[in-house]
Parts: sequence; C-alpha cells; structure tokens
Amino acid sequence: MIEKHHPWLAALRIYAHPRVVGMLFLGFSAGLPLLLVLGTLSFWLSEAGIARATIGHLSWVGLAYGFKFLWSPLVDRLNLPILTARLGRRRAWLLVSQLCIAAALLGMANTDPVLNLTHMVWFALAVAFASATQDIALDAYRIEAVEIEKQGAMAATYQAGYRMAMITAGAGVLWIAASIDPSEATYDYRPWQVAYTIMAGLMLVGIVTTLIIREPEKKVSAITTEREVHARDRFAAAGLSGGVLNATAWVYSAVLSPFIDFIQRFKWQAALILALIAVYRISDIVMGVMSNPFYQEMGFTKDEVATVSKVYGVIMTIAGAALGGLLTMRMGVMRTLMLGALLSAATNLLFVWLAGRGHDVGALVFTISADNLSAGIASSAFVAYLSGLTNQAYSATQYALFTSVMLLLPKFIAGFTGEFVDAYGWANFFTGTALIGAPVLILVWLAARMHDKEK
Repeated sequence: MIEKHHPWLAALRIYAHPRVVGMLFLGFSAGLPLLLVLGTLSFWLSEAGIARATIGHLSWVGLAYGFKFLWSPLVDRLNLPILTARLGRRRAWLLVSQLCIAAALLGMANTDPVLNLTHMVWFALAVAFASATQDIALDAYRIEAVEIEKQGAMAATYQAGYRMAMITAGAGVLWIAASIDPSEATYDYRPWQVAYTIMAGLMLVGIVTTLIIREPEKKVSAITTEREVHARDRFAAAGLSGGVLNATAWVYSAVLSPFIDFIQRFKWQAALILALIAVYRISDIVMGVMSNPFYQEMGFTKDEVATVSKVYGVIMTIAGAALGGLLTMRMGVMRTLMLGALLSAATNLLFVWLAGRGHDVGALVFTISADNLSAGIASSAFVAYLSGLTNQAYSATQYALFTSVMLLLPKFIAGFTGEFVDAYGWANFFTGTALIGAPVLILVWLAARMHDKEK
C-alpha cells in the first residue's frame, strides 16, 4: 500500500540498506585526504610565506589522481598477501590504502614547510597516491556491492560523506588551527601540526568501516569470460606455456581487456566520450587551486573562510547534488550535464565581481553559494554519466580511467595558475577559467546527439 500511494516514501527505504549506509562513512574516508594535499595545504603554505608560483606547482601533487588508471589493473586483479584471503580483494586494498593515508598525514603534520618543504612535498605525494588507490578500490566496491537500481543511492550517500569530509578537512582544519594560533598576524607551525594530526586520526572512520562491511560478489559476464579464455588459448597456441603463459594472460585480462571492451562498445565515439570527460570539470578544478590564496589576499580570515567557503559552501554543494539528482531523473542525464557545464563556467565570473569588492563577507557568501550549487549539479550529473559508461566486469580499471582522464588535463593546467595570477591579476584569471569552459558545452552537445541516436 505504501509503495502504491507513497512511492517516494518507499524509495527512501533504500537509504537504510547496510551497504548504502556504509558508503556514507567510506565517502568520508575518500573525501578527507583531498583538501589536505590541495586546498587546505595551499592555505597553510600561503600563510607560511611560500611563493604563489610554488603553491601552484605543488598542486601537481594532485596529478596522482589523474594517473591512477596506470595502477588500477593491480587493484582490480592483484591479491594482497594474507589480507585478500581474510578480507577479500576490495576490502584488502581499501584497508592498506587507508593505513598509508593516515601514516603520510602524520608525516605532513610533523613537517614544517618553512624548514623542510621537500619533505612536505613527498608526504603530500604519498597521501595523494594512497588516496587515489583508495578511490580505485572504493569505486569498484560501490559498483559491485549492489544491483544497478541501488547505484543512485550509493552515489548519493558517498557524495554526502565526501562533502562532510571536505567540511572537516577544510573548515575543521582552519578552525582547529585558528583556535590554537596565538596571532593571525604571524605564522606559527604548531596549530597546523595539531590540526593535521587530528585529521590523520579521523582516517579511523574509513578503517573501521572497511573492517565491518562485507566483500561484494563480483559479477563477470559470459562474454567477458569467453574473450579472456579465447585470448589465453591464442597465447598457448603461439607457444607460450607455464609462468609466461599465466603472466601474459593476466596482463591481457587485467590491463588490456578493460580498454578493448570500452573501444568495442563505443567504437569511434570513444574519442568523443574521453574528450568530454577530460574537460568537463576544467573550469572548477583550475580555479579551485588558487581560491584559498585569493581569499587570503582579499583579507578574509581563517574563520571567515571556514564558515563561508568550507561549511556553508559545502552544504550548498550537497544541495546542488540533490537538485542535480532530481534534474537527472526529470530532464535526463545529458540535459542536466549541459546545465551543469554552463553554470560551472558562468559562476566563475562572480569571482571577478568579488575581486573588485575586496573584503566583503556578504559578496563572498553569494559567490560561494552560486558556485558550489552549480558544482553540485554538475557533479551529480557527471557521476551518473560515468556510471552509465562503466562495464562492471572491469569496474575498478574503467572507472579509474574515466576519473583519471577527468583530472589529468585540468590538474596540469592548474600548476601554472600562480604564474598567471602574478602576470595578469585575479580578474583576468577568473575570466579565463570561465572561458575555458566554453568547449565543454560543444562536447556535451555532440555527446547528447550521439546518445539520442543510440536511443
């Protein structure tokens, strides 16, 4: 009766599913490291007096997320000694990556960038690498853990946990540091040491969740199995045997098959899809690297940035993601994808207006609200789009490929943002980040036409 007369209430029951609930905490574990090696770290380095150009170059640490497709086949097919037998492959990789993140964050906490910037870079790189590995395993777990109709709920709780972690790693760190900092006027290393140590401890959220959840059952289609068996037979017919045959067959199934499958399914259209993925979030990612130095130079304090950008802004992102999910259901994925791309580029122009106003908290609230709401809409549509492209037989490798392609070009360009701001100023920088979003609209239009023809 409830399902017939109150379908929305019945649909909400899915959020009580144990694996959907667990994804909330795993999303927190995934979201915590990101800002600690990018946005929040840039604030720390800026306060420590590190040059803007150097801060921009250090954003290349985030390229670890862009290259994660290179080792995703290992996460997809390689068993870890002892742990895989006890926990299963997905949980084993999750646990190892989470422990490495916690250890590397402790390393960052105990390194003063003024005294030893090189060590800070290496620890940040370790966090990024382990975090990217966690993302590979977690995306595979999410895709394999539940049937297709529950994937939307899994993605929603993941995003909620992820955004809560961003509040913690952004506003939480700034609040902790501000509460201990004896003076905003001078740099003090100790507040940042305490804040980052607490962040390392919060990785226990993901570690405990990984130990509690059950390993998913991986579903491999008959077509996939048949292709891999035939490949092994061809290798054997070519004269390979023993360990060489096993190694060659493993490389084919783990490394080559995911890409062969993608090309076979989409043919020439694969190039268009990859191009769209490569640039869809370019406006947001390129601008994001310099946002905290911008706030700091505009005279906003850590408390103001924490309250407006890292808390209120993230809440608006969650609201945008919820709105994006609703729009995706009502308008379809491609139309919502177009709307998200348009809004993401257009709202960057609000930062030009903010740069002219200077230290104006009201203007900051309005700008952050609009920007983060649009980012939430775009993110929700983009996750739905990527999920529809993924073959569950190669969930870890293919999803890692998509997300790596998404980050690679924007992260590379972001490394030069410091020099651009030094040369042309903040207003031209934000205008440029809006303009580079224009090609995205063309690619979404082309992909939508392709999608309509397939339907």
